[in-house]
Amino acid sequence: MKFNRFNSIILIGFLAILGVIIMQFFMLNQAYTFEKKEVENKIYYALLDVVERIYVDNNSELIVNNQIKKVSHNYYVVNVNDVFENNILEFYLKKEFNEVQLGLDFEYAIYDCGSNDMVYGNYIAANGKPEKKCLDCFTKNDDLTYYFAVRFPTLRENYFNSLKYYWIYTIILFVVLIVYVYSVLLLLKQKKYTVLQNDFINNMTHEFKTPLSSILIASNYANSQDEIKKNPKLSKYIQIIINQSNKLNQHIEQILSLAKTSSANVEMNKTEVQLKNTIRLISDNIRLKYAKEITFKNELTKDYSITADDFHFYNIIYNIIDNAVKYSHSNPEITIKNEENDKYITLTFEDNGEGVPPKDLPFIFDKFYRVKRKDSKEIEGFGIGLAYVKKICQLHQWKISAKNTPKGLLVSIEILKTDVHE
Repeated sequence: MKFNRFNSIILIGFLAILGVIIMQFFMLNQAYTFEKKEVENKIYYALLDVVERIYVDNNSELIVNNQIKKVSHNYYVVNVNDVFENNILEFYLKKEFNEVQLGLDFEYAIYDCGSNDMVYGNYIAANGKPEKKCLDCFTKNDDLTYYFAVRFPTLRENYFNSLKYYWIYTIILFVVLIVYVYSVLLLLKQKKYTVLQNDFINNMTHEFKTPLSSILIASNYANSQDEIKKNPKLSKYIQIIINQSNKLNQHIEQILSLAKTSSANVEMNKTEVQLKNTIRLISDNIRLKYAKEITFKNELTKDYSITADDFHFYNIIYNIIDNAVKYSHSNPEITIKNEENDKYITLTFEDNGEGVPPKDLPFIFDKFYRVKRKDSKEIEGFGIGLAYVKKICQLHQWKISAKNTPKGLLVSIEILKTDVHE
């Protein structure tokens, strides 16, 4: 895979999200270790206090070291080495666990010397609802005489619940990573399709232009022959062929222009373009194209000189005005104005048509999008003119927008002041 800027950004984004997830797992592990250590300390010191209280009650001296032995993650054996009563032990266990705010379910058993067996004590639930007792979970220790064992059946669940916000954040990060990867795959797939589409359009239009040029050459030659000129019907048919071939040629040129501007290697050959001259030339060409009477109201207050690609600038203004004429009433009236602010010079083109339905307005600059109208079949086009206009504006770093007005549709182009000279 080539590491261009696009691919580099994708890779950096992926590594950034992956790095955050790794850091999150590290923090989760740290939090788990800290939580585990804290809970184990609470259990240890609470059980130690229980032993001390038993010795105080018995007026005995604490002569045993290492009274508390951790057998497993949730099972502790406590060597008392002195007699104690069941109800007193339970009282002290509840009291000490509450003091350290342990908040865990626990169950305990006491070793009975007489029966040489572990006698189950009770299950104490933190929420007052005891779980299923585990009578077989307590094992004897042959090295001790007076001892009891405590088990915490919900210890693992407690760890998970304590770190639930860490887990939620980790899951969210995983979802973000999955969505990111999926979006990138879709983007790459779409990019591939776009390249194939552009290649297809370029090849298709190229193949069309060769026979079309031959048709136009042959038709123009035939139209100049005396035999055709003397026959009104043949002359009319030849003229239809020429007119329709010219229209088809215009459509092919539009498709080629759009495909070219979609390429990442488009270069703008910027020169100084006189705005009023360009609009005057476009107005004359539009009048020649349409048989109906067209009124142009040129209300530009200044004759701006614009730094732009002459060819593409002509095309975007032509497309906007051509659309305005096509979708206006029988006597189109196009008003061209300019506005000015601190950053932009805004050119506006307003027609006297029906405007665009509000649901379609956000999409009129999308490629191949056509607004559904009653006269759609009569109005020619592929829905690529305004997409081309938007692309050229973006390449010039200008802004284009459209909105409905009481009069018709108004299209605005915001040109950077740095590109405008008076």
